[in-house]
Amino acid sequence: MNIQPGELLKSIDSPNDLKKLSRTQLHQVCDELRQYIIDVVSVYGGHFAASLGVVELTVALHYVYNTPYDQLVWDVGHQAYGHKILTGRRDNFITNRKYKGLSGFPKRSESEYDTFGVGHSSTSISAALGMSIAAKYKGENRKSVAIIGDGSMTAGMAFEAMNHAGVADSDLLIILNDNCMSIDPNVGALKEYLTDITTSHTYNKMRDEIWNILGKLPAGKNFSRDIASKVEAGLKGMVSKSSNLFESLKIRYFGPIDGHNITKLVDTLKDMRDIPGPKLLHIITVKGKGYALAEQDQTKWHAPGLFDKVTGEIYKKHYDTPQPPKYQDVFGHTIIELAEKNKTIMGITPAMPSGSSLKFMMEKMPDRAFDVGICEQHAATLSAGLATQGMRVYCNIYSSFMQRAYDQVVHDIAIQKLPVVLCLDRAGLVGEDGPTHHGCYDIPYFRCIPNMIISAPMNEQELRNLMYTAQLPSTQMPFVIRYPRGEGVMPNWKTPFEELEIGKGRKLKDGKDLAILSIGHPGNFVQAAIRQLRTEGIDPAHYDMRFVKPIDEALLHEVFKNYSKIITVEDGAITGGFGSAVLEFMAEHQYQASVVRLGIPDRLVEHGTLKELHKECGYDAEGIASTARNLLSEKVAIQFA
Repeated sequence: MNIQPGELLKSIDSPNDLKKLSRTQLHQVCDELRQYIIDVVSVYGGHFAASLGVVELTVALHYVYNTPYDQLVWDVGHQAYGHKILTGRRDNFITNRKYKGLSGFPKRSESEYDTFGVGHSSTSISAALGMSIAAKYKGENRKSVAIIGDGSMTAGMAFEAMNHAGVADSDLLIILNDNCMSIDPNVGALKEYLTDITTSHTYNKMRDEIWNILGKLPAGKNFSRDIASKVEAGLKGMVSKSSNLFESLKIRYFGPIDGHNITKLVDTLKDMRDIPGPKLLHIITVKGKGYALAEQDQTKWHAPGLFDKVTGEIYKKHYDTPQPPKYQDVFGHTIIELAEKNKTIMGITPAMPSGSSLKFMMEKMPDRAFDVGICEQHAATLSAGLATQGMRVYCNIYSSFMQRAYDQVVHDIAIQKLPVVLCLDRAGLVGEDGPTHHGCYDIPYFRCIPNMIISAPMNEQELRNLMYTAQLPSTQMPFVIRYPRGEGVMPNWKTPFEELEIGKGRKLKDGKDLAILSIGHPGNFVQAAIRQLRTEGIDPAHYDMRFVKPIDEALLHEVFKNYSKIITVEDGAITGGFGSAVLEFMAEHQYQASVVRLGIPDRLVEHGTLKELHKECGYDAEGIASTARNLLSEKVAIQFA
């Protein structure tokens, strides 16, 4: 489909082209930019509502600031589609999130305008502060702007950065894009605080009137700035006791202002560019602005997939037969089943109730399931605190987000041997979100921690049984269950619960030529590979190990006593992962075998569909079959022999 930008947008190949336009033309630029995002995302997919909400802000920033010399740091990255389009990537934007195409997030190697790589949230203030301090040290008159929004301000890291920024004597501007949303609605006291500021009509009316008066004073006079500061500080204290939070951190607060008024934004940013020191501009925006359906249901339209931009119909695949559910939905429904039988069960998620499907439990059992905001560290230690009181907590965190709470798992959960169940959604390659979201590292970084059980289900039934086993009274250790993004393999998945022996795998198929050991969902790729290999006269054995820690040593003794050629398969980092655990066992027990490990290689894997990435990494069904053929013909580089 040939998607064409509007008359003004098609002439903007860089922010310098944008600056050539008059202020009155910026309204048209915003309209065209918003429409272009709608046109492209509806046909090619991607994040949607977040970038629509910051169209005016994006245009104003590039109009006012001298980018890329002045540095913009976006937080979170899926707000940055308009930024990409205005900075020389308009014609390639149709490749956004496609294999070998543009990244869905800011990426330093992609453009000089992407000053900081962003995938996870709440990093912008720290990064921009670092840039600001460096500019001052080098004597550069370079401005640094952190655009933080979509729930990112709920994370503790943002407050750590502001605490430093207030005393760092830095020329930093923080723009708080307040749309009351992350992917799901924001939660917590900060949300209520921001709402209090936003809805204080008395404060806003008086402030606007005073600024209008001060604006008529002679320009460039220091006394007008001093008066403005004193008057506004007094006004805040008089009208709203809570509105001094940012200024108590020595960060000057301005706002809130309408984030969709391009003229007001340009004027305000020009003024603030000349005000020294750390400052925060609070803007109010609507996530999904300009597309009515996205404004009405912002969670649904965060990343809707392909859709008809006219009717709003989101295209769904239609099947003649029942399809397997997503692993996340199996988790969401299973935890309710378990909680109905076990009154000690609780659920925790950091800002992902929809993505993790804990939303089902939150709706049915609101006193037992909690969204704590973008606060992975807090989620882990909160779970530990609940566990000390006899609660059995299922803490559901995306694998790549779990990295942010590593110390809490070590210090607060593992050392104290608390039976918290860590459910790692999106473990393994995740597809179009790319390297910031791939769940590559959880097996290596958890495998080295004492007192940890690490497991991965091969299918939906196994996930249910692992969840069931994790809450039994006999299980008194931290219990990791990792499972991938997307669908499983069992349309009829709701099977009776069965206790699994911890640390015990299973032999799924006998064989004579070689053994293939798998962990988790890639076991299904192994089964497909074996079906193909058997038509070629090759007969592999298949072992589903279920647990990485403790690993089934009895099963491994069987494997190494009977097979001299072995392949390990995992949807995780090869370095230090499941295959490494097998090699360690082999070395410790002085076995000799030719072992090839398949998994995520020791490099950054970019974005693409899951099929494309599994193929690239060599552990899809064809990659496994090819490795088996080469291993038997000794055409493969043996990793350990």
